[in-house]
Amino acid sequence: MTTRRTLDRRNFLRISGIGMGTLVVPVLGAPRVWADGDTGAVPNGSLTPVATGNRKALADVALNTARGEGASYADIRIGRYLNQFVVTREQQVESIVDTESYGAGVRVLAKGTWGFAATSDVSKDGIAKATREAVQIAKANARLQTEPVRLAPVKGVGEVSWRTPVVKSTFDVPIREKVDLLLDVNAAAQEAGASFINSMLFQVNEQKYFASTDGSYIDQDVHRLWPNFSVTVIDKASGKFQSRQSLSAPMGLGWEYLSGRKEDKITDGPMTLYRNSYDMREDAITAAKQAKAKHTAKSVAPGKYDLVLEPNHLGLTIHESVGHPLELDRVLGYEANYAGTSFATLDKWRTKEFNYGAKRVNLVADKTQTGSLGAVGYDDEGVRAKKWDLVRDGVLVNYQAIRDQVHVLGQEESHGCCYGDSWSSVQFQRMPNVSLEAGTEPLTPAQMIKDVEKGIYIAGRGSYSIDQQRYNFQFGGQVFYEIKDGKVTGMLRDVAYQSNTQEFWNSCSALCDQRDYRLFGTFFDGKGQPSQVSAVSHGSATTRFNGVNVINTERKLG
Repeated sequence: MTTRRTLDRRNFLRISGIGMGTLVVPVLGAPRVWADGDTGAVPNGSLTPVATGNRKALADVALNTARGEGASYADIRIGRYLNQFVVTREQQVESIVDTESYGAGVRVLAKGTWGFAATSDVSKDGIAKATREAVQIAKANARLQTEPVRLAPVKGVGEVSWRTPVVKSTFDVPIREKVDLLLDVNAAAQEAGASFINSMLFQVNEQKYFASTDGSYIDQDVHRLWPNFSVTVIDKASGKFQSRQSLSAPMGLGWEYLSGRKEDKITDGPMTLYRNSYDMREDAITAAKQAKAKHTAKSVAPGKYDLVLEPNHLGLTIHESVGHPLELDRVLGYEANYAGTSFATLDKWRTKEFNYGAKRVNLVADKTQTGSLGAVGYDDEGVRAKKWDLVRDGVLVNYQAIRDQVHVLGQEESHGCCYGDSWSSVQFQRMPNVSLEAGTEPLTPAQMIKDVEKGIYIAGRGSYSIDQQRYNFQFGGQVFYEIKDGKVTGMLRDVAYQSNTQEFWNSCSALCDQRDYRLFGTFFDGKGQPSQVSAVSHGSATTRFNGVNVINTERKLG
C-alpha cells in the first residue's frame, strides 16, 4: 500500500477539529523516509535510545564546563522526541507522518541570571560549545537584570529512571494494524449514516535524560496516545450539515487504551461513555447517529438552566477557567501569550478567604496521576512530581509555580511543573494536570438528573471564548439533551452557556462520585513566545451547576 506521508499545518487544522483556541500545532521535524508498501512498526533502530552511560558522560561535560566557566548552577536535557500521526478519510489514508528529533539543551545560572543554548551536535565537543554559549548569554543578560534569580532548593536524586506504565507501546504496533483500525472505524460510521469522517491517531514518545549540578541523573521514557475523529452528516433536502467530534480523551497510556473494555463502560446517564479505555468504533457509530439527530433536534430557548456537565466537556472549562488563571507567571504578569494574564491576583490569595467556588469545589494539581498526559516521575528541573491543592473547600489556596517562582509565595519547594517541549526549547512553567475532585457521597449521573427541573446535559468539548483575565467566558459542546422534571426529554442544538469564573464555580451544586470520574485532555496546549506546546489532562466526574445563562448560538441580533 502506497500512502502520502506528509501533514502540513493547513491539513492538520482541517482534520483535527480541535475546539481549543489556546491550542497550537506542533512544529514537525522532517519525516523519516519509508519504503512504499511498508506496513511494519516504526524501525527499531530509530527507537533505540543512547545508552545511559554515554548520556551521563555527555551530561558531565556540560556540568563540568559550566562550573569551569563560572556558573553557579547548570542542567542539561538530552532528548529524543518521536511523533507519529496516522490520518484517514473515509476509505483513504491521507497521511502517515513520522518525525524524530534528537539534541541537547543546556541551561545555566551565572551572575544570578539564566542563560540557555541548544545543539543537535550531541557530542562532547558540541555540548561543551553549547554550554559555553549558555554561560556567555547569562553573563551578557546579567548587565540588564536588577534582581538575581532565586532558586528553590532541590536535593539531587542520583541516577533514577521512570517510564509511563504502558502495557504495549503504540510504536510497537504495525502501521497496517493502525490503518486497518481507522478504516474500520470510518466504514462503521458511514454505515451508521455519516456522510464524511476523518479519523486519526496521534502518538508521542519523549525519551528524556536530565542531569544537574544538584546531583541528579534522571532517565525518563514518556508515552502518549490520542485517537480522534470528526463525523459529518449532510441533510440532502436542506444541504445543511451537522457534525460530532470524538469523545475520546488523549491519555498517557499505550495501545491498550483502544481495547474498549466492557468493565470501563459507563451507561448510567444519557450516553454510553468510557473511562480508562476507549471503543473508537462504537463512539464513531454513536457520533454518526447523533450528528443525524441534530438535524431535527429542537433549537434551545435562551434562559437560565441547571447544567449537567460530563467530564469530557467539563475538562475544557477547567482548563480555561482554572488551569490557565492559576499559572503563577500569568498571575504576576510575566506571561500573557495565548491565554492572557489572570484575575486571580495575589491579593485575593493572601486573604485566604477568596471563594473561587462553592464549598464542595476542590481543585487539585497533580503530576503523578496514572494514565494522565502530564504524568512524569520528575519535571524538567529535576523536581519530583507531586500533587497539591489549588482550591480547597471553595477557597483559593495555591498556584502552579517552579523553582525560580515559589519564593514569591513564601514557599521553599517547587511544585514540579516545569517543562520544555523539545531539547531545543528552554523549560518554563507549564500547566500540570488540573482536576476537580469527585463527590464523596454516592451519586450517579442518572440520580443527579432526577433532581433537575429545567436543565441541559452537555457532553463533549466545543467552541469557546474567554477574556484575557480568564474571567468572563462562553462554552459550547458536542451533544446537548434537554432535562425536564428529572427526565431527559430529547436532543437540543445551538447551545452555549455564559458565565464568569467565580460565578460559575460558586454555582456548583452536586458532583457524582469516583465511579464516574474520567479524564479529558489535550496534546497541544500552547504557551510562550516562541511558542511551545504541552500535553495536559483534566479529571472530573459529572457535575451540576445551577442557574447558568444559556444562549441560542443560531439566533441573530436585531
